[in-house]
Amino acid sequence: MASFNRVILMGNLTRDPELRSLPNSDTQVCDFALAVNRKWRDANGNEQEEVLFIDCAAFGRTGQTIGENLTKGRPIHIEGRLKFEQWEQDDGQRRSKIRMVVEQFRFVDAKPGSSKSGNGRPTQRNSTPAKRNGTSRNTRPPRSTVVQGELVGSGSDIPI
Repeated sequence: MASFNRVILMGNLTRDPELRSLPNSDTQVCDFALAVNRKWRDANGNEQEEVLFIDCAAFGRTGQTIGENLTKGRPIHIEGRLKFEQWEQDDGQRRSKIRMVVEQFRFVDAKPGSSKSGNGRPTQRNSTPAKRNGTSRNTRPPRSTVVQGELVGSGSDIPI
């Protein structure tokens, strides 16, 4: 049987990331927690909200970048896999949890204090429109018109 372990999340950091090096290694690991919200309306029309808190770990350059650039409350988009961890406490009690191992991430907003907005463009822009005099470098031909036709395989020919 085939398996697939892939997770995509976007949420806000619940605490400042903790950046450290693995023992006996130069590999850096960044531990952080993510809050992911879900909002919906119940059958009575009342707005409901559910919050999940997910522990995450990012290794190497990915972890170093997250640890150096993000702080509590900042949003982040992460992709990775789930990992099941088990351990025994000092009192003999067995514990376990599922953690997300981050393999890729994207900054969702601009770094506080920078001159960029959340979409990656500068916040102060020149409002003067560009002049178009027919000698522009854009030599792309105009868009072609849409030709309407019959959808091949439509109707009762499609087995569903």
